[in-house]
Amino acid sequence: MESLDPTARTTDRLLLRPFERRDSAALLEAVRASLPELAQWLPWAHLRYGRSDAQSYIRESMRSWKEGKAYDLAIRGLEDPRRHLGNISVWFISRSFKTGEIGYWIRSDETGKGIGTEATRKALDIAFNELHLHRAILRIAIGNRASERVAEKLGFVREGVLREEIKVRGEWLDHSVWGMLEHERHHTGTRPGAEA
Repeated sequence: MESLDPTARTTDRLLLRPFERRDSAALLEAVRASLPELAQWLPWAHLRYGRSDAQSYIRESMRSWKEGKAYDLAIRGLEDPRRHLGNISVWFISRSFKTGEIGYWIRSDETGKGIGTEATRKALDIAFNELHLHRAILRIAIGNRASERVAEKLGFVREGVLREEIKVRGEWLDHSVWGMLEHERHHTGTRPGAEA
């Protein structure tokens, strides 16, 4: 079973590290500051999201990391590592076919600054160089242009649409699927440190 070193990773501006129990207040503050936007796209981002939700997420994240199921990382700025900027995760869809998915969200008052692109670029390093995936995918709700721009900047290929894939606030949302193969990554300008 492929396991991942829990050491923090850095980029030019960001610190990506596994969640710790003490992160619940910072996570809760970031989610609450972003709920109007997050609630459009993500089923977990309900309007009553509270401390117990943040604590449950962190407990599950720590358990999933330990079991090798999923690797959730808190995104923090190097200049202010206490402020939660968002989450990014890498998890296996198929171990036997070396396929994984990357998911992310960035707090609303930090969007448009390239943080999602920079964090996802680092997640691709983890996916291909550490977990040895052959293929990484993103699933993005149709209409979520900010997330689609991250996929486009990094050179993902839009492969199709999953119709009515996830129910959010009582409405079924279609999702576009974006893929990148390991050998494509080196031809798409996604080298570490490239400008977002």
